[in-house]
Amino acid sequence: MASILDDYEDSQITRQSAQQRSRLSGANIGITHSGFVNVRLEEEKPIFNKQRIDFTPPEKINHLAVCNNQLCMSLGKDTLLRIDLAKPDQPNQIELGRKDDSKVYRLFLDPTGSHLLISLSTSECLYLNRNTQKVRSLSRWRGHLIESVGWNKLLGNETSTGPILVGTSQGIIFEAEISANEGSLFNTNPDQYFRQVHSLEEDGRPAPVCCLEVERNLENKYFIIATTRKRLFQFVGKVADGSEQQGFSSIFNQNQDLLPSFQEFPVDMGYSEITFYTSKLRNSPKAFAWMMGNGVLYGQLDYVRPDSLLSDVQVWEYSPDIDLSVKKPISIVLTQFHFLLLLNDRVKAICTLNGQEVYEDVFPDKFGTLMKMIKDPVGGLVWIYTERAVFRYHIQREARDVWQMYMSMNKFDLAKEYCRDRPECMDMVLDKEAEHCFQNKRYLESAKCYALTQNYFEEIALKFIEAKQEEALKVFLLKKLNNLKPSERTQITLLVTWLTELYLNRLGQLESDGNSIIFQETRDEFRQFLNSSKHKECLFNNRSTIYDLLASHGNVDDMVYFSVVMQDYERVISHYCQHDDYSAALEVLSKHCDQKLFYKFSPVLMQHIPKKVVDAWIQMGKRLDPKKLIPALMNYSQMGSSQQINETVRYMEFCVYELSVTEEAIHNYLLSLYAKYKPDSLLMYLEQAGTHATQIHYDLKYALRLCAEHGYLRACVLVYRIMELYEEAVDLALQVDVDLAKSCADLPEDDEELRKKLWLKIARHVVQEEKDVKKAMNCLSSCNLLKIEDILPFFPDFVTIDHFKEAICNSLEEYNQHIEELKQEMEEATESAKRIREDIQEMRNKYGVVDSQEKCAACDFPLLNRPFYLFLCGHMFHYDCLFQEVTPHLPTYKQTRLEDLQKKLAATTQSSKSRHRPVPKDEGDTASLGKGNAGTSREQIKSDIDDIIASECVYCGELMIKSIDKPFIDPQKFEEEKSSWL
Repeated sequence: MASILDDYEDSQITRQSAQQRSRLSGANIGITHSGFVNVRLEEEKPIFNKQRIDFTPPEKINHLAVCNNQLCMSLGKDTLLRIDLAKPDQPNQIELGRKDDSKVYRLFLDPTGSHLLISLSTSECLYLNRNTQKVRSLSRWRGHLIESVGWNKLLGNETSTGPILVGTSQGIIFEAEISANEGSLFNTNPDQYFRQVHSLEEDGRPAPVCCLEVERNLENKYFIIATTRKRLFQFVGKVADGSEQQGFSSIFNQNQDLLPSFQEFPVDMGYSEITFYTSKLRNSPKAFAWMMGNGVLYGQLDYVRPDSLLSDVQVWEYSPDIDLSVKKPISIVLTQFHFLLLLNDRVKAICTLNGQEVYEDVFPDKFGTLMKMIKDPVGGLVWIYTERAVFRYHIQREARDVWQMYMSMNKFDLAKEYCRDRPECMDMVLDKEAEHCFQNKRYLESAKCYALTQNYFEEIALKFIEAKQEEALKVFLLKKLNNLKPSERTQITLLVTWLTELYLNRLGQLESDGNSIIFQETRDEFRQFLNSSKHKECLFNNRSTIYDLLASHGNVDDMVYFSVVMQDYERVISHYCQHDDYSAALEVLSKHCDQKLFYKFSPVLMQHIPKKVVDAWIQMGKRLDPKKLIPALMNYSQMGSSQQINETVRYMEFCVYELSVTEEAIHNYLLSLYAKYKPDSLLMYLEQAGTHATQIHYDLKYALRLCAEHGYLRACVLVYRIMELYEEAVDLALQVDVDLAKSCADLPEDDEELRKKLWLKIARHVVQEEKDVKKAMNCLSSCNLLKIEDILPFFPDFVTIDHFKEAICNSLEEYNQHIEELKQEMEEATESAKRIREDIQEMRNKYGVVDSQEKCAACDFPLLNRPFYLFLCGHMFHYDCLFQEVTPHLPTYKQTRLEDLQKKLAATTQSSKSRHRPVPKDEGDTASLGKGNAGTSREQIKSDIDDIIASECVYCGELMIKSIDKPFIDPQKFEEEKSSWL
């Protein structure tokens, strides 16, 4: 019994390989019309792969049950074998211990593989739990031959089955529950309860309950399916919350007065079997297959339908080779797309999609008659056994050919669902769907599908052109365009150009038909196509071609729209200008604020809408360069239009006063405008521009020439003043106004000679030109530089002195007053010199008291030991100490001077010592005289030395202040000083 499942024997490898090769030979191999290569490099494994278990049972196999990888089989009369398929080399053999003639009638294993029910032919039932070795009898079940069990998938676990349904051979349905826990002292039975809930009949007689299936959804709603030999019953109900009634009783009681919903078939072969397909464990089944008298009823389960759970029901009638009198089908198993039918010597697989037989496997006679076929709902394996052998089927990639079936049934959505990961198959489905739609004249759907295939582009395009379906062709091209990669630039360019032509043809046709609604919708679609960001690069690179197409169709509006999309605003503005729609052109300019376009189109716009153009310029502000707009302004301002001139002046004033533009050309142009058209503003502009040459931004010479040409003398005077040409300003001002000339004459404040000259010009003009003596006298009072004698030569000889008698007297009085002031200043200077001499004499007589204990401020030794200096600040220094302190701080020339004085002082001292000897009395006067001269010279030298080193205190005077940035230690001696401190 060791390693029962280790080795397998494939009984029909040769036959299956031959079938596979024949299937491959019928496939299309090579390059198809779609461009996909459909070559299979190796043979695919079959969907149903049979393997025989290398296991020789010690006794005949009576029954077999498998679920959740737990396999149980009944051997002989009294032996039960359990195998955990995860550990196939550790089988568990249990003896039932029956002494009577009872035989095992059926085995029932729950979905968890934990609870095994053993129905005996003597109408008894035994229970065995996976975790125990002891078989226990279910006393409450005695007297009933168990035909079927409906397990509770939601409430069942390893220790308890939960409420379950049990069907008997007498058509009675019981509700029961089995617990693996040991009972109490008074109740040792594993069955908790066992009560009847319903009974089934056929033709007025009880009929055995062949199958039971119990399902429950999240809303606590139960669905029960029960079958007899030729009837299928459905029970649907909801258990009320808090109801004391236990289990399924309430569901059956809800419809006691009504006949339960059932389907009946006339043929009865003595038994029936129903199987279900569940995609995932613990989910509700999705499909069913019921093997009954005249065929197999299969379909889907719909838990929402109110009348029946069964939907899309079909009947597969038994094939002619199945004779119910000889070859009755034994078992049925349902997979996702097939149901397997077990006969006495073979297995047939029928596809549930088309009802065709796709597989047949004949079993050799040496293994005996086939007894039963079972499917493990958890592992998905199908098990078949005879009395002497056990087989199992692996189902691999069952859905791989389903797409072909759906495609042949024209269920293209389902076909595409099952070939998403196989592009060559997807292409075939799409091609078939497109062809189907095309034949049924659903051209738009056909175009969408064709665009997703790999068919030849020209072939598909010609099909729609021959069918005169431009709309479908457009859809096909759009879809194809969206599927292209950005690198496929040539294909993108061709499609974009072709689509543009199609759109334009369609728009032209709709416009001629007068269908405004569809026309507007098509135009919006076309504009959306032109504005597509995905094709923006292609449209931009080929914009000239698109422009030509739009122009050839006369589609001006869309051409303007395309120009805006391409940001080709120059073309848009040119279009508006050509159609005299200058306001629209200016609106585009103002919206996109392109300076270059402003400079280019401003001359045209200024000619027709000057005010709006100037408003736009002002709104642009500093983003525009006014100097580049001058040509547009000058071109039309010279034509004499008052509105253009006024707007030109307004913009120039905005540039000067608001933007503070300093460009000389702007100021010169504004100056010329003022001179030609607004002379009143000229003088005000010149005055506001500034009175100094560094403040103004216009050309002075140009301004002077401009004002002179137009005869604006006051403006010329103002320009002369700024140019500091005061003589010219005064000469010109005298032609206008004497007061203006006077204001100009006072401008050179630092040059009295020039001012006097200018005032003499004014005086001469007043005397000679105006001959106004009184006004000439006023000139004398206005300028203090002029005297009466300066202007007397200007008067004619016949003028009497009476006219300027007063002026002469005033001049003489001023002279006298000036003389008196000079005398007073001389007296004050004399008195001041006298006081200074007295102060000097007084200073010489001042003295200070020095204590005998005073010390030198520099060397800290007693002061009276050597000659010393006493300063007013209180500091006292020895002569030599002060000399050493002051000398380093003196300039070079003073140090040289001090050395010379030192040498002279030393020489005078030596000479006085050599003459220190007795002299005769008659020579006393001479010696005394010579000594006095020497003493005077020596005193003078000391005085000079004192002036150099003792002019101020070295600690309190300027020397200390000047030496504040000098280091205390000489940098050259710093290292030496530093090392001495270590």
